[in-house]
Amino acid sequence: MAQHKGWLLLTNDDGIEAVGFELLVKALHKAGYPVAVLAPSGNHSAAGMRINLMKPMAFRERKDLVNRWELDVHTTPVHLFELDGTPCDTMIVALDGGLQQLVPGVHPQMVVSGVNLGPNLSQDSYHSGTMGAAREAGLYGVPALAASFTSFDPEGMDQAVLATLEAIDRATSVLPLKAKNLGRPQGALDTGYFTSWPDSMTDDRWLARPEASLLEAFSNGDMMLNVNAPSTWDGQWATTRLGVRWYRNAVHFAETEDGSTATFTIGAASVDHSPVIAGDCDAVEEDKASLSCLAVWPQSHPFALDEDLLAHGLEETVEGWPRWLVKG
Repeated sequence: MAQHKGWLLLTNDDGIEAVGFELLVKALHKAGYPVAVLAPSGNHSAAGMRINLMKPMAFRERKDLVNRWELDVHTTPVHLFELDGTPCDTMIVALDGGLQQLVPGVHPQMVVSGVNLGPNLSQDSYHSGTMGAAREAGLYGVPALAASFTSFDPEGMDQAVLATLEAIDRATSVLPLKAKNLGRPQGALDTGYFTSWPDSMTDDRWLARPEASLLEAFSNGDMMLNVNAPSTWDGQWATTRLGVRWYRNAVHFAETEDGSTATFTIGAASVDHSPVIAGDCDAVEEDKASLSCLAVWPQSHPFALDEDLLAHGLEETVEGWPRWLVKG
């Protein structure tokens, strides 16, 4: 059994048995990636970064899925576990010692969260459990990628899986085989790419090596990738930022005697879209796969990325890919 690729740690927010997750695990297994899974046992869509506090969470190994999904563990290693918790819970448990408890010796190269059924564009980033799990991995110093299919109908999801696999191939080709900053052993790093706020001056150190600084930020878990692909994906990519869209008419009141019950149904909402330069929504509407490079830490945090450096990554692209992610 030859292993020439780093371990991927997988989770999602739709639950371990979700169709997008099954398709992704199968695709990565076929491509030869060793995979360790700790995913929610049930659906936690729109959970954001919610976590369980002081609550025991059971976990179970899912060897039945290994058999059902016809995964050959003798060819490429795969370990499937579920947790009775949220997407962020799975990352905290896995990266704060749980992974070594469940699969001793496994040190992930990268975290992949998805493929989500439904878009994670624009302000979805605040609600998404898929993105929340990837962001949580970044807080633990692990490079992470979130992936979503931009339809709530699973028909055509294979396109999003193909796009996700391509993005994973790109990312793993520029990363070390083991996440070098797992657990942030050195604490606060003087990287040169963090914001200088409240000082208005830019840290000059990244100016001489912007691509290297962006790659370092991704490797350290300070920047995450967010992929969105439609069923109409034409094979093209766009490096994007969060776009502008608004959900309308999403709240419906149930017909009860006192009229006191409200049901929020996101699938019934209409969506208004305002075009912006390099917006993720705009790229998807053009049948492209959107790749957003997003800061993991909040804007006012000392580990937030320098905004000019993020702008450089958005502007300097090669065939739709950020230049820092193009090997060689």
